[in-house]
Amino acid sequence: MLNAIRMAALAATLAAASAGAFASTTGTGAYGKAVAPANAQRQIALTPATSGVNVDNGDTVEFKTADGNTFTWHFDTLVGESAFSLANIAPAGSVDPKVIVYVGANPLYR
Repeated sequence: MLNAIRMAALAATLAAASAGAFASTTGTGAYGKAVAPANAQRQIALTPATSGVNVDNGDTVEFKTADGNTFTWHFDTLVGESAFSLANIAPAGSVDPKVIVYVGANPLYR
């Protein structure tokens, strides 16, 4: 009886953990999701002269805007390679809408 209860508890824990893992890998939108700065793998400083940035699908990047603010993004695009305006994921008004993010294929799957 005790083993059955333990097995049921273990199965429930594993189901909850796998559901959470699936949700985190699919992202919250077409471009990925905002994450805590501690998760950043690299930093990119944006200046008024920045016209584009290159990242790979799966990268987690902390962006430092020209006005000194920061935001961190985990790129999880729905397609392997894409390009879009950084303003689509940045806090409102923090970056020039002309700055383009070029997302390359994840090097682990090349």
